[in-house]
Amino acid sequence: MIDRPLFLSAVALIVIGIVFSYSLSAYTVLLFNTPPYHFLARQLVAGIGGIVLMWLIARMPPERTGRLGLAIFVISALLMVAIPFLPESIAREVGGAKRWIRLGFVSLAPVEFFKVGFVYFLAWSFSRKVIPKNAQNMAAARHTLKGEVRLLLPYAIFFAAFMLVIAIFQNDLGQVMVLGTTLLIMAIFAGSSMRIFGLAMLLGLVAVAAFVVTSPHRIERVKGWWYMLQIRLAELFPQWAAKVPKVNLAEEPYQVSNSLHAIHHGGLFGTGLGNGILKLGFLSEVHTDFVLAGMAEEIGVAGVAAVVVLLGFVILRLLRIAGRIETGEEATQGNIYYLFCVGLASVIGFSFLINALGISGVIPLKGIAVPFLSYGGSQVLALSVGVGMALSMSKKAKFQ
Repeated sequence: MIDRPLFLSAVALIVIGIVFSYSLSAYTVLLFNTPPYHFLARQLVAGIGGIVLMWLIARMPPERTGRLGLAIFVISALLMVAIPFLPESIAREVGGAKRWIRLGFVSLAPVEFFKVGFVYFLAWSFSRKVIPKNAQNMAAARHTLKGEVRLLLPYAIFFAAFMLVIAIFQNDLGQVMVLGTTLLIMAIFAGSSMRIFGLAMLLGLVAVAAFVVTSPHRIERVKGWWYMLQIRLAELFPQWAAKVPKVNLAEEPYQVSNSLHAIHHGGLFGTGLGNGILKLGFLSEVHTDFVLAGMAEEIGVAGVAAVVVLLGFVILRLLRIAGRIETGEEATQGNIYYLFCVGLASVIGFSFLINALGISGVIPLKGIAVPFLSYGGSQVLALSVGVGMALSMSKKAKFQ
């Protein structure tokens, strides 16, 4: 039986995202001289399309989701590799990087679909290569560190190749962090040891540091983050903060600063839907990357907390499906379903955390969408497909 609570909660998040795509884009439509309902109409079409796709895929037999998942992975991977070489009329360059493919009135971001396909590919491959055939359950998997490294090395090389495409050609380190963490979590759930977790975290930190120091705009983002952090530390711990190395900037990073102002201005219950002030030219990309800050101003911390609980409920339902699916050495399909639901939950959870911690100044800012809530048809459609696949797989879960 399809997990209806998961379906209804995902639909609720899509509807909330549609509402705020209109409320928060009031200034943007004036700035770009577009019709008042431009962003609402596009998000509404994507939202309805996503809900329909989710329902149709949910009704598919679970066995058929395999072809869909692998097809999404192959097609999106080919598109990501091809984007840098496509003409400007098809692949528009924004901010020095090509991330979207434009076909008439439709713009697609292949990386959003790649995340869903990548999760399915890992689930499919891990169920055959990483989960030991002689173990009675996945938790029983035990390897030497050398054996685990040899087993996971092909995945690391493959991941590194595609992450170079995303981080360098698409200038999108945030997606690299989401996918890298998801790969690591799925490897652990497939039976890898915590030694691999520690080694991978160390290598990941080195790689992220390398990407930062070789990119001037990323260095500036880190400087802006440290500048805001040192101010907060000075307010809370003045004596201790005096010993911390200082970064002096000509002006305060306006994005995070205005994001914090929006959250503070909204207070507990907000200024009311449509009554936000910081969205009127002070907070850039408020309907996309800073949607949580815009929501906090209009519906308050309490309203955003309710939405976060709803998003957390989606993640918990995915993990519940994973936990109720029969797995083991004879249950290859069950292992695939188990790992896919864990991976999809990881993508949603880490995307939200990176965005939320970035706009609040806890970590350096990364331009990554909030699942279901940020404006953007590609991420809504891709996640809807992913949740639809999980709903189909939920038919194999034993809830009683």
